[in-house]
Amino acid sequence: MKEGKKSGVERTQIATRNEEWSDGRLESFLSLKPSADIPADYNILLKAYRGMTAALFARFILLYVEKGKDINVKLEDNSTFLDLVSEHRKSTAYVTVLEEAGAVRSKHPG
Repeated sequence: MKEGKKSGVERTQIATRNEEWSDGRLESFLSLKPSADIPADYNILLKAYRGMTAALFARFILLYVEKGKDINVKLEDNSTFLDLVSEHRKSTAYVTVLEEAGAVRSKHPG
């Protein structure tokens, strides 16, 4: 029987903030497979964005681009990953990393 999501003191895994990430660990994100109806490269960016600090994300994006992944991968609605990240109010550092790597918006702001 599957249990509900645990929270607070019920969690079994302790959150870590200052752990070291090796290049190998960053590269492991490049092989993630999409679990939904989204392009593989978009899924990789999404998982990295959700799981990394801005500094780690900056390191990851260098590897991502170096491996020939699409920084401007689009969803069916023609939106890019930068469009999504730009909508989040605390994403300025991530937006900068993406733009410096060549990411562009496909939608008009607002």
